[in-house]
Amino acid sequence: MTLRLSVPAPKTIVLVGLMGAGKTSVGRLLAKRLDLEFIDADDEIEQAAQCSIEQIFESHGEAEFRDGERRVIARLLTGPTHVLATGGGAFMRKETRDAIRGRGISVWLRADLDLLLRRVSRRKNRPLLRNENPRQTLEKLIKERYPVYAEADIVVDSGDRPPGTIVDNVIESIETFLGAGAGSGGGSGGARNQAAG
Repeated sequence: MTLRLSVPAPKTIVLVGLMGAGKTSVGRLLAKRLDLEFIDADDEIEQAAQCSIEQIFESHGEAEFRDGERRVIARLLTGPTHVLATGGGAFMRKETRDAIRGRGISVWLRADLDLLLRRVSRRKNRPLLRNENPRQTLEKLIKERYPVYAEADIVVDSGDRPPGTIVDNVIESIETFLGAGAGSGGGSGGARNQAAG
């Protein structure tokens, strides 16, 4: 059975989490299921900068990249309702979290270290992992970022499952979140929902 929301999404659904959590693959499928546009913030940043994220990091550094990321996400949140996949560090900025809280429903796709490492090792375009010990880097990022990601409206364990199953969990969690009245109130302090499969 293919799950869908019983009502249209009242706000943009914003996927947050570390690289390799499945934000893009889950986001594309979620958008298709909900008949919404899918936007990857990283793609939008590259289009705006007219170069790759790797090149931005190399030429301008992470701080400038994060500032551009903040501006792009703020712009995207003012558009029509869609599914938005954000970069792993985007939710770490308070300004970005506040913008998402005001105009979106945040969904943290949580994954464990081994799964993340397996997934990110397939791609070589991760600037933060260009070092001798990607595992140690991911452990550090988990320690720093997971407490902040926990501020998301919804938490769904990504796990080593098919994207369709994860999307089902996301949709069920959004239904619960909206049913708790948080969908119209906007902001944290609403229903917190955790889904695992």
